Amino acid sequence: MNQLSSGVVADVLYLPTLSYFVAVRGAREIVLAAADPVRRQSFVNKTRIRLANKVETLSVPVYGVRKKQAVKDLKIDYDQKWLNVHLRGLQSGYGKAPFFEYFYSDLERVYLQKHPYLLDLNRELLTLCLKFLSWDVTLRVAADPVGEVHFRDIRGLIHPKKLKERQGIYRPQPYQQIFGADFAPDLSIVDLLFCEGPGANRILDRSEKSN
Repeated sequence: MNQLSSGVVADVLYLPTLSYFVAVRGAREIVLAAADPVRRQSFVNKTRIRLANKVETLSVPVYGVRKKQAVKDLKIDYDQKWLNVHLRGLQSGYGKAPFFEYFYSDLERVYLQKHPYLLDLNRELLTLCLKFLSWDVTLRVAADPVGEVHFRDIRGLIHPKKLKERQGIYRPQPYQQIFGADFAPDLSIVDLLFCEGPGANRILDRSEKSN
């Protein structure tokens, strides 16, 4: 198990991947760097789930991103019909998963609050997933730029374009997914939760890359 002595500074991500949870596992505090500029093509507003025939990327549309715009200032565009797409995607992808009924209604409740800002949606979903995992960890949003800290800093590490870096902390451990003969690694944490329920922590333990 990851033995982080105090905490970790992390990006604000949407329903983060398993590699994210492996990276923060064992921390007593997770600090979300909300004042950081938006990283292009990042997981800040997208995640990956498994549907019948493929791995699908779900994206939350946001209003035009300015150069160096802070993550905390990203507003969600509800004029686009993404909300129903995401909820239907979770239902169709995991409706028959063993633990779907344990988690879905709580997730749906967060979505239906229609938070204006992406930060709030991401934070609430992350808080819920940490609760599902029964982790004793404090989640804190840093509204101002994070300076030098004694925490581990994983900002920029969990990114679609940084597969090698993610592989440095995450070792895929197959579990029984709903669709497909081949295991799809490093999907959203909800894939693991819906499929494994209480066994999720065991999979995350085994997914930590040995140094």
